[in-house]
Amino acid sequence: MESAAANPMSIDDRQSVGGLSISRVFFEFVEQELLPSIDFRSEVFWSGLESIVTELTPINRSLLTVRDELQQKIDEWHVARQGNPWKQADYVAFLKDLGYLADAGKPFQIETANVDAEIADIAGPQLVVPVSNARFAINAANARWGSLYDALYGTDVISEDNEQQRGGGYNPARGAAVIRYATAFLDNAIPLDGVSHADVNSYGLDRLDTGTVFVASLANGETKSLKDPQQFVGFSVDGEQLGYLFRNNGLHIEIQVNPDHPVGRDATANVADVILESAVTTIQDCEDSVAAVDAKDKVGVYRNWLGLITCELEATLEKSGKAITRKPNQDRVYTATDGGELALSGRSLLLVRNVGHLMTTDAVLDTAGDEIFEGILDAVITTACAMTDRRREGYQPNSSSGSIYIVKPKMHGPEEVAFTDKLFSRVEQLLELESNTIKVGVMDEERRTTINLAECIRAVSKRIVFINTGFLDRTGDEIHTSMQAGPVLPKEAIKKEPWINAYEDWNVDIGIRCGLPGKAQIGKGMWPKPDEMLQMMETKQAHPEAGANCAWVPSPTAATLHAMHYHAVNVRQRQHALAKRKLASLDDILTPPLGDLSRLSANEIQAELDNNAQGILGYVVRWIDQGVGCSKVPDIDDVGLMEDRATLRISSQHIANWLLHGIAKKGQVLETFKRMAKIVDRQNEGDASYERMSDDFDSSIAFQAACALVFEGCSQPNGYTEPLLHRYRRQKKAQLAT
Repeated sequence: MESAAANPMSIDDRQSVGGLSISRVFFEFVEQELLPSIDFRSEVFWSGLESIVTELTPINRSLLTVRDELQQKIDEWHVARQGNPWKQADYVAFLKDLGYLADAGKPFQIETANVDAEIADIAGPQLVVPVSNARFAINAANARWGSLYDALYGTDVISEDNEQQRGGGYNPARGAAVIRYATAFLDNAIPLDGVSHADVNSYGLDRLDTGTVFVASLANGETKSLKDPQQFVGFSVDGEQLGYLFRNNGLHIEIQVNPDHPVGRDATANVADVILESAVTTIQDCEDSVAAVDAKDKVGVYRNWLGLITCELEATLEKSGKAITRKPNQDRVYTATDGGELALSGRSLLLVRNVGHLMTTDAVLDTAGDEIFEGILDAVITTACAMTDRRREGYQPNSSSGSIYIVKPKMHGPEEVAFTDKLFSRVEQLLELESNTIKVGVMDEERRTTINLAECIRAVSKRIVFINTGFLDRTGDEIHTSMQAGPVLPKEAIKKEPWINAYEDWNVDIGIRCGLPGKAQIGKGMWPKPDEMLQMMETKQAHPEAGANCAWVPSPTAATLHAMHYHAVNVRQRQHALAKRKLASLDDILTPPLGDLSRLSANEIQAELDNNAQGILGYVVRWIDQGVGCSKVPDIDDVGLMEDRATLRISSQHIANWLLHGIAKKGQVLETFKRMAKIVDRQNEGDASYERMSDDFDSSIAFQAACALVFEGCSQPNGYTEPLLHRYRRQKKAQLAT
C-alpha cells in the first residue's frame, strides 16, 4: 500500500461516522451535494462504504504484496544469471513456473450487455482529459461535434505556402484551400453519383412518397443523388442556414449551407461549414493527467465529474477581453427522412478513469486510522455521481442503456482484474444497482496484463467494454520488470524492438478472439504532438487499419481531424479480416529491450540523458509547483508534447536503469538535471506563476522531486511515479499554506 507523506489534519477537520474518520471537506461534498442529487440515505451510504473498505482492503494489500514478491523473484533470477548468454526458453519457463505467466483457459466470448452504440458499434476518436480542469473537461465533452473548416484552417494540415498563411484575420486563399480539402473528403466519405461535390451549384431536398431524399444541383440544371442514398439521414433548418445530415461508417457528417455566412457567401453551393461527429467517446480522467494528492483535491475532481453528468458544470474564461462561459452543449435535433424527429447527443459519451490499486487517500481513514485505498473510494464516488444521469432533464442521457463506464488502469494480471470485478459488484450492491451496471475498461499497459490478457478479459467478461494499448506506461513497466537483466536500449531504439509491434498486434488479436467487436472498444494510444496535425493525419490512420475502433487524441481539433480516418477505414471489416491472421508472438512480447551499449559514444549517452532529464523536469515542475497533471510541455527541441505521468514513468525508469548498470554516473546525472533545469526555466519565462528551479536547487521542491524519481527509481513499486509525486506535492502545498 502506497501512502503519500503524512498530511496531518486536526480533529476539527474530520468527521467520525461509524468506524471511519472522514475529511470535513469530503464529508460535506457527499452530504450536501452528492447524496441529495441521487436521493440516497446518508446512513446507508457511510455504513456501506465502511463495509466495502473493511472487506476489500486486505485483498487489495495482498495483491500489492504479490506484485512486490514477483518483482523480487524476477530481480533475483536476473542477478543470478548476469554475465551468462540470454536464453529465452529458460526465461519463459521461469515466468510460467513463477505464476507470472498464467495458464491459458478455454476459448470464450465476452457477455457484456446493455452497451451504448458509441462504444459497441461506432468507431471514432477518443479524448482523454483531466476532469480536474473544468474548462478542459467541458471542451472535451463538447467535442462530439467539430468544425472541419476550423480544424483545417487553424492547423498545419493546410500548407502556408502560396500565400495561404494563418493569422492576421481571415485569409481567402487559405479558406479556399480548406474548402478544397473538405470537398475532397466529402467525395470520399459521401460521394455523389458521377460528379464531385466541387461541381455542385446547390444542395436541396426532394420529397417522395418514400420520404425525403437529398439532391445536388449542377450549374447546367442537372440533379444528382448520392452514390448511396441511404447515407442521407436528416436535415435541419435554422433561419437561413440549412443542415444536411449524413452517416458513413456509423459517424455523422453535417453540411451546413448558408448564403449569408461570411464563408458560405462565396463558397461553392454556399457551404458555410462541414461539421464532423468527432470525439464519440471521452474519458474523463481522475488518474495520470490529474494532480490530486489530498481530500480537497479529490473533492474538486469528484465535483467536476458530478457536474458533467448533471450537465450543470460551467467554466468561465476571458477571451479577447470578454468573459466567456463554457457549459455542456445542447443536443442536436434534425428532421429524419421519414418526417420524424432525429435527436443526437451534443456531447461525447463519457467514461471516467479511476486510479489504480496502488495509492491511498486521506479523504477517508479506516477503523485502524489508515488512509483507505483511493481506487476503492473512486469506484464508490464516481459511480454515485454517474447515477445522476438518470435524473437530469433537458439533455439526452450520457448512457441510453443505463450503464456506467469506468476505465481501470495499472492492473497487473487476472487476479487484480478479478478484484476490480468484485469491487464493482460491491459498489452495485451498496448503491442498489443491477449487477454489471458498472462497465469496465481494462487498460493493457502493464506487462503481466499483456501476456495474460485473455484471462484478464475473462475475469470481467460480463462487464468489459474497453481494452487498449499504451506505449509509455507499458514501456515503463517493461524497463522496471527487467531492471536487473541489463541495460535497456535508448528510447528510440526501444520503439523498434520486436516486442512493441507484437504487443500492439497481440492486444487486437486477443480482443477479437474474445468477442469484443460489436460489444466493446479496442483502443490505441495517444498522439502526443498537438501542434503537428499534418503528421498525425499522415500516420494515425494506421490505428483504425490495425483494427482499433478508437484511438486517443490530444484535443478537440485533433478529434475532428482524426475522425476522417474512420470515414476512410471500416474498422469492423478490418477486425473481421484480422481475425484470420496468426496470433502475435508471445516470445517477442517477452523479449526485454536490452542491448550492448558499449558502442554508444559519450555524446550519445549524454544526449539521451539530456532528453530524459529535460522531459522529467518540464513535467514535474508544473505538477509539484502548480498542481498541473497534464499539459503541453516543450521538449528539448522546444516542440510541445502532451505529457502526463506515463511519459514521466518511462523517462525516470530509463535513467534509473542506466545508473544501475553503469552507463551513466550519479554525478553526471545530477549535473544533467541542473543544466536541463536552466533550459526548462527559460522555456517557462512567459508563465507569471512559474517558480524557477535553477536559482536555488536545494530549496526547489520540484527539482528535488525530479531527482528523486530517478535516484529512487529502482525502489519505486513497479516504477510508478505517484508515490514520490504525491509526497513532494504535499510538501509544496504545505509550504504554500505557510
